[in-house]
Amino acid sequence: MKEIRATLIERVKRTPTIESFRFFSEEKLDFIPGQFLQVIFDEQNKDNKILNKYLSFSVSPTKKYIEVTKRLSDSDFSKRLRSLRINDKILLRAPLGNCVFKDEYREIAFLIGGIGITPVISIIEYILDKRLSTDVILLYSNRTEEEIAFKKELDNWQAINKNIKVFYTITDYPPKNTNCTFGPITKDLLLEKVFDIEKRIFFIFGPPKMVEAIKCLCLDSGCDKESIKTESFIGY
Repeated sequence: MKEIRATLIERVKRTPTIESFRFFSEEKLDFIPGQFLQVIFDEQNKDNKILNKYLSFSVSPTKKYIEVTKRLSDSDFSKRLRSLRINDKILLRAPLGNCVFKDEYREIAFLIGGIGITPVISIIEYILDKRLSTDVILLYSNRTEEEIAFKKELDNWQAINKNIKVFYTITDYPPKNTNCTFGPITKDLLLEKVFDIEKRIFFIFGPPKMVEAIKCLCLDSGCDKESIKTESFIGY
């Protein structure tokens, strides 16, 4: 783990409330898909939990830039992110986290809600860039269709790679898109979409309560406890 100075090179609007921030650093930052970093706005007090927060990498380590993605709110941290301009420099601390992908994984599944998609993007993009034969199933739940972050990328990836399957669920209202299911991720949906549960490594990313609920759902559906990998986003 180390600290690097990185320059903002691009901002990408993902949904009405979610935005990606791309940075470049002359100093290479090595990380494993699934890991996260700390954005440090208050360099004088690095224990400042209001201005120094953790965000997952939302890009493969094979790329030449670093990307993080955040649902922007009215918090002080979000305001600082929102105020960043191209060529602004920022201090980053990384890599962090042990809920990571390994090249030898042959079958994996993701059970994800909302902004928990960010490390999933890093993992899937890495699998594609490395031309791995990993079989991927993603169950991705959002409140509305408008808030499905990275949908264009996910749709394209499953269109070009038969080993990637993405299933969207919408919880707030019946979706207009027939490719989306109405309702949360349930045991019935999991068993319908993931027919080989006993063979797969399961990844769960998100807020602590959601992670615990989905983990219980997996165990109740017959998942091997040792095959469930979780990362809780605290104070994101």
